[in-house]
Amino acid sequence: MKVILNKDVNHLGEEGDVKIVANGYARNYLFPRSLALPYTPEVVAIFEGRKAEIEARKAQKREAAKSDKEKLEALALSVTVPASAGGKLYGAVSAQTIIELLAKEGFEFERKRIEIPGNAIKQTGAYKVSVKLYENAVAEVHIEVKGQVDESKKEPERKPRAEKKAEAEKPAEASEAPAQEPAEGEAAN
Repeated sequence: MKVILNKDVNHLGEEGDVKIVANGYARNYLFPRSLALPYTPEVVAIFEGRKAEIEARKAQKREAAKSDKEKLEALALSVTVPASAGGKLYGAVSAQTIIELLAKEGFEFERKRIEIPGNAIKQTGAYKVSVKLYENAVAEVHIEVKGQVDESKKEPERKPRAEKKAEAEKPAEASEAPAQEPAEGEAAN
């Protein structure tokens, strides 16, 4: 069924877009919620009259996205996460973590708009995360992931294998030496 969107609909389109959708989706979801109208000559004429208004709203959204892009790219976020001494995180920095950091700065985005290289950050260091804004606008946000080393979870100092073998052989040699000498009571027999 061909419809004209009356409002912006997630995963479908924006106000004024002409879309082809399933009949049931249109009748049971879009029409009752006034999200779309059937594509008829009368409705097309109404939307032609509102075209300037719709384009003005789209232009306003583009300007807001441009402004947000500038603010986001000037922003440097920092997060401290429990990590090992080697920099490997206990857990990961996900899109949800980044959304929470951005919310503290006054930005609100959906999780699906955040793109992390490799889906999650699992090491300490500096990263660039992409935030999809309106249409083709994408902002690069710089994030510094710092490790918080917990002394109770600190890994013990590791020795090379050669040193471990040498230490294991020394006590074994010391315990064998007295066993080879006969005891005083046995020598008298």
